Amino acid sequence: MPDLNYEQMNGLSLAYIGDAIYEVAVRKHLLGLGLTKVNDLQRHSRRYVSAKAHAGIYQLMVDDQILTDEEMHYFKRGRNAKSHTKAKNTDVVTYRISTGVEAMFGYLYLSGQLDRIRTLMDWIYDQVEHERVKHG
Repeated sequence: MPDLNYEQMNGLSLAYIGDAIYEVAVRKHLLGLGLTKVNDLQRHSRRYVSAKAHAGIYQLMVDDQILTDEEMHYFKRGRNAKSHTKAKNTDVVTYRISTGVEAMFGYLYLSGQLDRIRTLMDWIYDQVEHERVKHG
């Protein structure tokens, strides 16, 4: 796979890869919890993987001041990107925040910061499992 220059990528491209990285991490986590039925996996994944969940997670990240300046930069790049798709089942602001979260994970992945992704994901799992995240 050729190296992708994340610094030159637009926010939506970063969000595209970030969405996949985030989704795989959540799926691995849920399987690791021993969930095996597809309906249970889908139901539990919505607590982590939805625009509303992303918005809630982002707000907790801001409240707990866990993001670096660089992570905020890439979050904003995604949030401010002009998307030609419509938000499904949510308002535009929530959708844009979700895109920002995905872009931030895209940046972390493409810049090789896999330990940071694991750290953030462990923090996210803890927040969701302790019901700090509002997910709709």
